[in-house]
Amino acid sequence: MQLNWLDEETPTPITLSAGFPEKMVLLDLETTGGKATHHRIIEIGLVVVEQGEVVERWQSFVDPETMLPPFIQKLTGIAPSMLRGAPIFSQLADKLLTYLDGRTLVAHNARFDYSFLKNEFERIGVSYNAKPLCSVKFSRSLYPQFKRHGLDQIIQRFQLPIENRHRAMDDAEMIQRFFLKSSALFSEEEISATCASLLKNPALPPLLKASALKKLPASAGVYYFYDANGALLYVGKSVNIRTRVMSHFSGDHSNPKDLQINNKLAHIDFEKTPTDLGAQIRESNQIKALHPLYNRRLRKTKKLYQYRCDEDSNGYQRIAIEAVELDTANESDSAEERFGLFRSPRQASKQIEKLADHYFLCHKLLGLESAVATAVQKPCFRAQLKKCFGACHGAESPENYNERVSAALKTYQLKMWPYPGPILIEERDMQEPEHVAFHIVHNWRYIAKLTLIEDLYDHGYQLADARRGMNLNKGLTENLNENLSESDQQSATSSDDRFDLDIYFILVRFLVDTEKMKMNNLKIWPLISC
Repeated sequence: MQLNWLDEETPTPITLSAGFPEKMVLLDLETTGGKATHHRIIEIGLVVVEQGEVVERWQSFVDPETMLPPFIQKLTGIAPSMLRGAPIFSQLADKLLTYLDGRTLVAHNARFDYSFLKNEFERIGVSYNAKPLCSVKFSRSLYPQFKRHGLDQIIQRFQLPIENRHRAMDDAEMIQRFFLKSSALFSEEEISATCASLLKNPALPPLLKASALKKLPASAGVYYFYDANGALLYVGKSVNIRTRVMSHFSGDHSNPKDLQINNKLAHIDFEKTPTDLGAQIRESNQIKALHPLYNRRLRKTKKLYQYRCDEDSNGYQRIAIEAVELDTANESDSAEERFGLFRSPRQASKQIEKLADHYFLCHKLLGLESAVATAVQKPCFRAQLKKCFGACHGAESPENYNERVSAALKTYQLKMWPYPGPILIEERDMQEPEHVAFHIVHNWRYIAKLTLIEDLYDHGYQLADARRGMNLNKGLTENLNENLSESDQQSATSSDDRFDLDIYFILVRFLVDTEKMKMNNLKIWPLISC
């Protein structure tokens, strides 16, 4: 996957991640009190989402057929006059069921809203049962670095605009916006695993003891699955190790690999990292080093490929696929003419075919269709299908064609290293500030992981402001050194500045996204050679 490396911050997407359930109802209720068996619903607000898009919104006041307590009026801004003439719940039940049927119910503190729905339906003789997705638990799983996960805290965390807090539709909209923010910050796999863990009752693998799960932390890190003979089956990462591991046991083994892992899994080990950045880097490096049986084969790429743009004699931009040396990737003086990084010519070619379809680019000028030299330029095959506007035979001006080429390649333009030199990335656990790690990075190359500032000198660097080193390292030296595993000690002292495409993408995802940096409590410290 390529990223828009020109953005300083990943924009909020317009649709939810495909990791969420395909059909959802994001619901919020306002009530006369907190006891579902006694109090009643006074307002319903819901947002219907299908395949990531909002397809409908619905709101209604509900006559509770009882008094409206003054503190509820003050909290919600709902007055008794606003409820006069509103339908009672039984009059809304059929319409409400049409929204709920076949869709995953989502609510913030879902136990509250679900219990009120269930009791209101029971009062009119309707049995309603669901397995709701709780957005509080979702937040707790994906954002373990924060202590509180109420809607007020989430609104503040993301600076979400809201006009009427404690009103059903406004609060339901906040869940949708929270999910949109999460879609930008987390992968489809991470969101899918979290939802699966929250929605399904896990069944433990037959060879795994239940006690193995008790030690799993609800924090970022890497986990390892082993069989009964100690063979490594799988390495994974998550911002919440416990939730991610439990998602493997959800019982939905649509992927045969998952079922095979579950049948063999006998032991789980893990390594905590301060943030998601450290977890992603560690997972990538461990998969390459340990070659787990069921992981997709990651490897150190020996050669990469990119697009190069050049104007032909007629002024049209032509795109060629060329190999790039890893030692010079993203360092060329003509980097503005080079776009993308791909593992193979085939991958680059497949992507350029998609760009051609989307931007009506000419296959001849892209080198995807052979061109025979003739005195008269002939239209390409796609021009006959109205999928090329005629640049191949001069029917479209170079200016118009080149403008579309630029638009197509914009999201593939390599982002130049945004710092004057090497940097030190500090990642610190927000819940456990003493849990900290440092990463030396230069020109998108991951050089080393450190646990002590003093180790910078072993790699030929020092902080640009040496006084900052004293603050960074204060009180950490003995505590961290005692807790280093053997593998951590090796990573802290061994330097490897070879280009790694997987690490490259990880670094780009974090370093160009200010919101992701802030959410993971990451700090950048400039370095200089010593």
